[in-house]
Amino acid sequence: MELKTWKDLLRQEDGMGTVEIILIIVVLVGLVIIFKTQITGIVNDLFDRISSQTKKV
Repeated sequence: MELKTWKDLLRQEDGMGTVEIILIIVVLVGLVIIFKTQITGIVNDLFDRISSQTKKV
């Protein structure tokens, strides 16, 4: 490729959306890893409440 083609490629912003999405996913995965025990506790509590409520019905 010519140098001009590479410069044009670097100036395009089409890939910015992809980079932003990847960064958001990385941040979300990091938060899940950090707060894994808290999230697990909340989910287990919710399932316990759901199962106890269904026994009442």
